[in-house]
Amino acid sequence: MVTIKIEKFEGPLILLLRLIEKEELDITQVSLVHITDQFIEYVSKITNIDPDEMADFLVVATKLLLIKSRALLPYLYPEEEKELEDLTKQLRMYKEFLEAKKKIEKIINNKKFMFAREFNRRAILSNINLFSPPKRITTVDFKKVFKELLARLKPSEKLEEKKLEPKISIEDKILEIKQMIINRIKISFNRFFTKSNSKTEIIVTFLAMLELIKKREVAVSQKKLFGEILISKE
Repeated sequence: MVTIKIEKFEGPLILLLRLIEKEELDITQVSLVHITDQFIEYVSKITNIDPDEMADFLVVATKLLLIKSRALLPYLYPEEEKELEDLTKQLRMYKEFLEAKKKIEKIINNKKFMFAREFNRRAILSNINLFSPPKRITTVDFKKVFKELLARLKPSEKLEEKKLEPKISIEDKILEIKQMIINRIKISFNRFFTKSNSKTEIIVTFLAMLELIKKREVAVSQKKLFGEILISKE
């Protein structure tokens, strides 16, 4: 299990999430980029990464991202916030699939591929006639019945087509932010998000901003508590 070490915390990532959820630690003081860098460094030193550990990190990191997005971007649309919550649910489901995969692999390794049906003793004792196919039935008869069953099924409905959103990378957003501030002394933090068309673009923009701050390529200032946040070239 990877141990996260930041300015105001040192310990497992799940403990960090619990402290933030209990409001014992301010999420705005936590660098998600720093946490991600530490996990990537940890993974690079391991020969075989445990899928469960990777899934756990994705679940917790997504939850932290959701909490931080709510704190720093309170104007998120309800449907976009729901999509972030749905992502967390999908990652948890992914973890459940990994656990199921382990159980199936264990069964296969034990070479136990056949499971006998339980003997219906109660049906025999109560003189209930169990189903038994006619002795003269053939594969042709089965084929005929199967075709009749298929004919009763409703035709499948055509699914609604979805357009794929263009891929947005952190590198592209970093270049875009640099271009926006190149001829300006200071620019409002909120202005970087006015042209964002989706929650994905908002998150990528936010991560690009964190990366620039981390590299000291931009400076952040705020005159008063809860006041406007201004961005300028370092």
